[in-house]
Amino acid sequence: MNRPAIVVCVQARTGSSRLPGKVLKEVLDKPILVHQIGRIKRAKLPDNVVVITTTRSTDDAIDTLCKKYSVPCFRGSELDLLDRHYQAAKIFGADFVVKIGSDCPLTDPAVIDEVLGLWTDDPHTYDYVSNYHPPTFPDGLDVEGCTFGVMEVAWREAKKPHEREHTFPFIWDQPNRFRIGNVENPRGNMFMTHRWTLDYPEDWEFISRVYEELQGKPHFGTDDILRLLKDKPEIAKINERYNGVNWYRSSAAELKTVDHTQYREEPK
Repeated sequence: MNRPAIVVCVQARTGSSRLPGKVLKEVLDKPILVHQIGRIKRAKLPDNVVVITTTRSTDDAIDTLCKKYSVPCFRGSELDLLDRHYQAAKIFGADFVVKIGSDCPLTDPAVIDEVLGLWTDDPHTYDYVSNYHPPTFPDGLDVEGCTFGVMEVAWREAKKPHEREHTFPFIWDQPNRFRIGNVENPRGNMFMTHRWTLDYPEDWEFISRVYEELQGKPHFGTDDILRLLKDKPEIAKINERYNGVNWYRSSAAELKTVDHTQYREEPK
């Protein structure tokens, strides 16, 4: 019997309102999206890494970039991310579908393998696994995935806008229906205090500084970043005003398994 195929989908588009074209911005002479894909490919458990973008002409540049670097690319719905993941999973033959956003350019292959290992060690135990419910890793190390069969259920049944836009809430917000597995950060809860995601100009300044400082160690991981921030705390201060600001705040009233300790409102 063949081993189940694990496909990582990296959702990417150029239409960010706060930082347009962020995934194409360059650090160390390469687009940040290319750096991120390289980091994901160092994980041992995924079988394929696919960029999933939109059909908008503004995202032709992402398609072109993928062709240049021989990265598979799927183009689908702009706002229905659940449909985009589902259609890509069908095309690329995924038995297990993994979501990693392109706003996570510091993603850690060791963390990816740790999360996916929950499922591969016993595929009959979990329908969905992540390090995100509850979240304890630095914001920007998010990994979440589910079986194709469960994604198909969500694709058919999910109706609410936030369930379609954010891919997995229909699943992880029903722990009595679906079997949810979660990996906790062994270093403690850093989700609200360590911001490693890319959304604001300050985030770009922070992330590019991390890449520049650690360029002598191209396979740097979570502990390397934490040591850097301990040695140079001024780097963490670059974007700390946005610590804890995430999409939960816009759907808080509808989310059943998220509480106010897991998000902050955007500072004025």
